[in-house]
Amino acid sequence: MVDDQPIEPERGAPSTGGSGEGAPARRPRKGIQSILTGFRILDFLIAARRPLPLKQIAEGTGLTPSKLQFYLVSLTEVGVVAQDRRTGHYGLGPYTLQLGIVGLQQFDVYGAAFDRMRELAEETGHTVFLGVWGDTGPTIIHRAEGGLSQSIFELKLGAVLPLLTSALGRLFMAYLPEPLIQGSLDRELQDLSRSRMLPEGSDTPRSRTEAQDMGAAIRAAGLSRCRGGLLSDHTAISAPILDHTGRILAGVTIMGHVNVLNDDPEGPVAARLRELSARVTEEAVRNPMTPAVPRTE
Repeated sequence: MVDDQPIEPERGAPSTGGSGEGAPARRPRKGIQSILTGFRILDFLIAARRPLPLKQIAEGTGLTPSKLQFYLVSLTEVGVVAQDRRTGHYGLGPYTLQLGIVGLQQFDVYGAAFDRMRELAEETGHTVFLGVWGDTGPTIIHRAEGGLSQSIFELKLGAVLPLLTSALGRLFMAYLPEPLIQGSLDRELQDLSRSRMLPEGSDTPRSRTEAQDMGAAIRAAGLSRCRGGLLSDHTAISAPILDHTGRILAGVTIMGHVNVLNDDPEGPVAARLRELSARVTEEAVRNPMTPAVPRTE
């Protein structure tokens, strides 16, 4: 059975309460062991970045397979963990996405971004969305619809976009440390070399050198653009939101039809997007507690 016993403080443990000699000892708070164990499992799945078999999770968490099974059943029932029906492997469930999005909304920076995104969508008539770097790549966490938005293109919350063929992906490719994107970049370059599906005249990088050159150009411009990447008749431009150290927190993207959205990097829409990202970046500088992409050693 799963141990729901409270964690008792050790006898004779030093007190963390009070001040000075003779101060009354403050008894440490009790915790529920099973909750801590559940989060140990979640931490392991987060670090793995992919669904894993029960045996590997048991080895990684130090739990016996039989005891781990109790936890996985409960975590699956509430949607925090999901089991792949084909492989039987366990990974993060849909409820973790909901937790992440709501958690981000509680930071002032993201709240400020949401408000300004709505204003930009209403002003331009185009779809505006916010993306962060998730466990599997650039992930959509919020979108605002404009009057010209088409239902034919559905970027759902939680959708993961490619690095090379999306404006948001190119933005993260430009601003993230190379070790963090190297695996995804190599896989996409390999897929592109095999498929040979790029249209003539495409600016999609075909090598790591071309990707690095594109990243440098994006950083210099403070903006990324991608035409016909996700849909042949759509274009998008994206601008970064940075924290007080210059690390990327998120990317704001505006997307529309090629012949409708003005995607000129020096045009009025790009100027408004840069203004939005600059104002939200100012919020990030004033609020350094906003979570950022982790550093790599």
